Amino acid sequence: MTTTPFASTHPAKAAALGADLPEPPPPADQRRAALASAHAHVTRLRDRLRAAVRGRDEVIELVLIALLADGHVLLEDYPGSGKTTLARALGMAIDDSQTVHGLAPFRRIQFTPDLLPSDITGTNVFDVERSTFEFRPGPIFAHVVLADEINRTSPKVQAAMLEAMAEKQVTIDNTSHPLDALFFVIATQNPLDIAGTYPLPAPQLDRFLFKVEMVHIAREAELEVLAQYPKPSLELAAALPGVSRAELLGARQAVRAGVYLAPVFHEALVDLARALRSDPRVLQGASTRALVLTLPALQARALLRGRDYVAPEDLEALAPHVFRHRLEVGAGTRDVVEVVRECLAPQLERLAQQSLRA
Repeated sequence: MTTTPFASTHPAKAAALGADLPEPPPPADQRRAALASAHAHVTRLRDRLRAAVRGRDEVIELVLIALLADGHVLLEDYPGSGKTTLARALGMAIDDSQTVHGLAPFRRIQFTPDLLPSDITGTNVFDVERSTFEFRPGPIFAHVVLADEINRTSPKVQAAMLEAMAEKQVTIDNTSHPLDALFFVIATQNPLDIAGTYPLPAPQLDRFLFKVEMVHIAREAELEVLAQYPKPSLELAAALPGVSRAELLGARQAVRAGVYLAPVFHEALVDLARALRSDPRVLQGASTRALVLTLPALQARALLRGRDYVAPEDLEALAPHVFRHRLEVGAGTRDVVEVVRECLAPQLERLAQQSLRA
């Protein structure tokens, strides 16, 4: 039997998350309608991305969650795994008929060792006729920015992205220039064992909501990629409908306002962070910023699952991607994700026990 997303009311959610939890008021019809509309927009965008990139459904979902949560994503794998295609497909899926102040829906920045910060943010150019300086924006001024091979440039240039990702603005000659509200960064990097790469500084890593390691796709998916030849995958995806800037911003607002997040998840996140910080294998734990960024991500995943409430499975699925790049572990500890899962297990057990209470 097929159910309509967001048709359930909060009493059902209270039963799923624990009958002892305070029951929130039933959502208004307008709020449910906004969630249904947001779900439709994101589903349309997901279908288009899947047409462009085969065998990456999990990665596509994480990228969409980050987009809805107003975060940024770091993709890591060896060249040729589809990272750039995925980012370009997302940018191309945004309808450019509603751009703001001439902003492009998508821009790509190729990071190289000789790149300068001004090549990213822009610079002031002297206008001879007016005898004044005029700001020429760089490629960072776009809705979706692909920072390709971000670890192939110097730390100074990497830092140029820091203000943009954290504050959605860039400062040139003591003047701040705001970026668009939709501003979203997909950064790609090659593993550090490849020559000519630089490790990203910890403050910049903390600005990425997720770090996603893209493994090789399944055999069937690779056969589908080859079967598309000679028509490019981006061309196939372009035949499907995209989304507008206004629809994406509306979806962000609907997620934050309409998806119920029980207070017990606040406690679970804080206790998880404290457990990671006190774990002897962890040299540096996660920041409070990471916990704040996780909240809308949990709501976004619930939306993609057709729910108007956050469930324990959302925390279990997202926690490894949120914390894996924020933790510094000691020598001899190779699997950071395993450390996260071990520290998360007691919190999931507590959530499960509460959901079983009568």
